[in-house]
Amino acid sequence: MQRLFYFFVLIFSFQQIGGQTIYKEFESSILGEAKQLKIQVPRGYDNTDKSYPIVVVFDGDYLFEIVAGNVDYYSYWEDIPEAIVVGVNQLETRGGDTYYSEQNSLPIEGGAKFFEFVGMELIPYIEKVYRTEKFKVAVGHGLTANFINYFLLKEVPLFQSYISLSPDLAPDMSAFLTERLSNIETKVFYYLATCSNDVKKLKVKTEALNTSLSSIDNKSVMKSFDNFDGPSHYSLPAHAIPKALESIFFVFQPISKIEYKETILELDTSPVEYLIEKYAMIEDLFGIEKTILINDFKAIAAAINKTEKFEYYEHLGKLARKEHPDTLLGHYYLGRFYEETGKPKKAMKTYQSAYILEEIGGITKDHVLELSEQIKVDFGF
Repeated sequence: MQRLFYFFVLIFSFQQIGGQTIYKEFESSILGEAKQLKIQVPRGYDNTDKSYPIVVVFDGDYLFEIVAGNVDYYSYWEDIPEAIVVGVNQLETRGGDTYYSEQNSLPIEGGAKFFEFVGMELIPYIEKVYRTEKFKVAVGHGLTANFINYFLLKEVPLFQSYISLSPDLAPDMSAFLTERLSNIETKVFYYLATCSNDVKKLKVKTEALNTSLSSIDNKSVMKSFDNFDGPSHYSLPAHAIPKALESIFFVFQPISKIEYKETILELDTSPVEYLIEKYAMIEDLFGIEKTILINDFKAIAAAINKTEKFEYYEHLGKLARKEHPDTLLGHYYLGRFYEETGKPKKAMKTYQSAYILEEIGGITKDHVLELSEQIKVDFGF
C-alpha cells in the first residue's frame, strides 16, 4: 500500500510540473562542452516580482522530476517556499563529473572542472537570468551525494542546505565533514538518508557518517538523518525527498499541532514574541519576507485562551493590524483584549469599528457585531 501511495505521488508530481519546465543546452567554457539543464520556475513566476531560493539537483536525468514535483506540491500548500529548481543531466558524464583523487579525496580532472563549472558558470547564470534569493539547496544521490559535500568545504559554502541520499563517500569525506561542521559559523542544513535495502557498503558508510555527525554540538548546523525501512538504493529518493524538504524548511511551515502542544503552550514568555521570532528566522534563513499566516495567528490566539493570559491579545491585535490591515482580525483580537481585561465599553466600540473591514479566517462581521451586542446586553450600554 505504501509503495502504491508513492507511485501515485510520483505520477501526480510529473503531471504537476508539465508546462513549467525549461530545457536548455548550456555551453560551458570550463567543461568545453554543453550541459543539459532542466529548469522549473514557480507557478505565476511571470506575474510577480518575487525572488526565490534555488534548488540544484545533480543526477538531474532521474532526480529532477522527483524534486521538482515535491517542491511544487509542498510550496502550493505553503509548507516550503516556492523555489527555482535546476536539474543538471549527467547520464553520460557522471563518473567524470564526480572524479576525485584516491590520495586526498579531493576533486581532480573532470571532477575539478565540474566543481568550477557549478560555482563559476551555472550558479552565476541562474542568478543573472532569474530572480533568486541567497538560499540554495544541493541534492545528490550516490556519487553526486558525495560530490555536493565539496561545496560545503569551501571557505564560504556555495549552498546553505545539502540533501545527501545514500552517498558513495570518498575515503576521507566523513572526516572532512565532521571537522567542517564542527567549526562552521554560518547556518547549514544537512540531511542524510539511507535505507534497509541500500547497497551494503553505502549503507555502512552512511550510518558511520551519521554517527560521526551526531556527536557535533554546533548550533549553526541543523542535521537530520533517516533510515527508511523497505526502499532500495534506487527507490530511496522517492521516500527521502519529501522528508528532506520538510526537515530543511520546518520553520517555514505553519504552526503544527505538535509545535502548538509541545512548544507554544509550554512557553514562559509571550507566544506573540515566539510568532514574531519564527517569521524573523524565516527571513534570516531564506531571505523571504513572509506575511504571517492566519493559521498561525489562530494558533497563538488559541494558546492565549488556553493559558488565560489574555494580556497578550493586545500585542497580537496590533500585530494582526500590521500584517492584515484591511481585515477585521486585529480589531477582533484587540476587542478580546479589552473584554477580558475589564474594559467592556472599549471592547464594544472596537468590535463595532471592525464591521467595515474584510472578513478573514472564519471571523465574520456578524460575529463581531454579536459580540458587541452581547456586551450591550450584559452591561446595559
